[in-house]
Amino acid sequence: MDNVGFFQKLRYKFDNLMSKGTGILLLSLAIATAGMIALISLIVWFTQSGPTSSFPELLWMGLMRAIDSGTVSGDTGSVFYVFLMFVTTLGGIFILSILIGILTTGIEAKLDSLRKGRSRVIEKDQTIILGWSEQIFTIIEELIEANSNRKHACIVIMGNQDKSEMDDEIRERITDTKTTRIVTRQGNPIDIDDLEIVSLNTSRSIIIIPEDDTKVIKTILAITNNPKRRSEPYNIVTVLRDPQNIQIAQIAGSNQAEIILSDMLISRIIAQTCRQPGLSTVYTELLDFDGDEIYFSDCPEAIGKTFSEALFLFEKSTVIGIQSQGKTYLNPPMKTVLQDGDQIIAISEDDDTIVIRPDRTVTFDAGAIVQSVSAEPDRPEKTLILGWNENAPLIIHEIDNYVPGDSLLTVVSDCIGKEAFEATIGLLKNQKTEMLQGDPKDRSILDELMVRNYDHVILLCNTCDDSSPQDVQESDANTLVVLLQLRDISEKLGTRFSVVSEMMDFRNKKLAEVTKVNDFIVSEKLVSLMLTQISENKMLSTVFDDLFDADGSELYIKNATKYVVANKPVNFYTLVEAARRKNEVVIGYIIAAEQLDAQKNYGIYINPEKSLSVTLTDQDGLIVIAED
Repeated sequence: MDNVGFFQKLRYKFDNLMSKGTGILLLSLAIATAGMIALISLIVWFTQSGPTSSFPELLWMGLMRAIDSGTVSGDTGSVFYVFLMFVTTLGGIFILSILIGILTTGIEAKLDSLRKGRSRVIEKDQTIILGWSEQIFTIIEELIEANSNRKHACIVIMGNQDKSEMDDEIRERITDTKTTRIVTRQGNPIDIDDLEIVSLNTSRSIIIIPEDDTKVIKTILAITNNPKRRSEPYNIVTVLRDPQNIQIAQIAGSNQAEIILSDMLISRIIAQTCRQPGLSTVYTELLDFDGDEIYFSDCPEAIGKTFSEALFLFEKSTVIGIQSQGKTYLNPPMKTVLQDGDQIIAISEDDDTIVIRPDRTVTFDAGAIVQSVSAEPDRPEKTLILGWNENAPLIIHEIDNYVPGDSLLTVVSDCIGKEAFEATIGLLKNQKTEMLQGDPKDRSILDELMVRNYDHVILLCNTCDDSSPQDVQESDANTLVVLLQLRDISEKLGTRFSVVSEMMDFRNKKLAEVTKVNDFIVSEKLVSLMLTQISENKMLSTVFDDLFDADGSELYIKNATKYVVANKPVNFYTLVEAARRKNEVVIGYIIAAEQLDAQKNYGIYINPEKSLSVTLTDQDGLIVIAED
């Protein structure tokens, strides 16, 4: 072993001391200053060379010269005494310089620590968002709107990003936070120690931003297996892509996590919307917090009444179902009687607006109601899918649940071969399929296809390689190219066909409106809206499961003339009664003449006041919850 000299040991100890932080450095500096003043004062006192023989006074004189270099200019006496005071002053200047350096470094270190966002959050009843992606801005906007009637609401965000960058992006994208404060912290959501920073135990709800299923499950485990976790269950909401991961996520969440299957959700919405253009806008209206949403209410006045009677109880709310014994029933049988403990499920502006007006007058025009309409025979439908991605097989199978037998589905893409296509989609009950390999942007292919008069056209983001995902803006640009060509073909042929397009960035929707496409599916926005809704009320999860499932009751847009006489003013009570007679629930209507007008919400009216009149034409539609 090498011999270590005294000075090397001393330097080693000095280096260790310097690395212990600002507090230890200040303490060491104070000790060195006191030692220097005490030593020089002791020399002066022992030699009796100073103006006084009092040792405390000498200590005070030494301190004054150490902290104020100008004091030494007034010293008189022996040369030895003046020299010692001069040495004290030089030492004081040196020590003061070090002190300023230490304080500056310490303050900079503290500011740097604050910029990193590593301090613990002290909040109560806060909504916590774990993760960071483009989705977060939609979630924040919706939470701000949801919190508008709450004072001192707080959103805490932990992302594996630089805190200052997160703050800058939020300030740039979110201009008005209303009554909500937004607090950001930098950390890894799968690290139990990092999760301590956001104070999970005082949270109102926890939203996990999806990255991949593995990280989501790890984050759930980090929350539920924290040794310092609270005894009450957490309200965790997140998104998974693979249905096979649902079970393990629920085990990890200990029944505290509500899971949304994003791919399944978007596939169902696309399948429903392609057959009923405008439906995604209806879903967006129900899912966002701007306007009317779905709420649960005890409403004791409804107990003992039938579901049919409950439909007419509220002037400014629309009853759509009931919750009984923990189960949700949308559009239950009209004769269902509400029992003690049951809740009504209603669309309303807020949960406190679900009230019965004592002065309400229920009147409807029975003469305007169409008694019966002969059912139109089902005919095979032709669907065209332009593009291919990992959700395409799910979409095809969802469409198969709705179309009649002998329907045709055509897929055009250069991302999948015919054999792989047939192996991917498997067996279908109601559709025959054909695969055409080619670029969906190829005008010659589009010209040849459009003369075949497809009933429905679905434009998907064409993703050829999942390992190197296409840029969002590039993908949407390709979508716009196809949409513009479809519009041009439609105008030249003088025909109209239903077109539903998938887009990645909601901001590009405004650019695409020039194409006059029937509907847009912005997948990330819809998933974000649902995440936010369930985070505010986890019971909504079962409602959305029913709405998006092909079994049971779902949303439909049906021609208004199947319910009421065209071009005759009727109030909404009349529309409620007309739908009730068909065992359906009407929640709004669509004015066809306004479907391209963004200022009028594309002609969609959800939960209008029941006493207000509207005149519907044979082009307009009713939005109903029905079994088929």
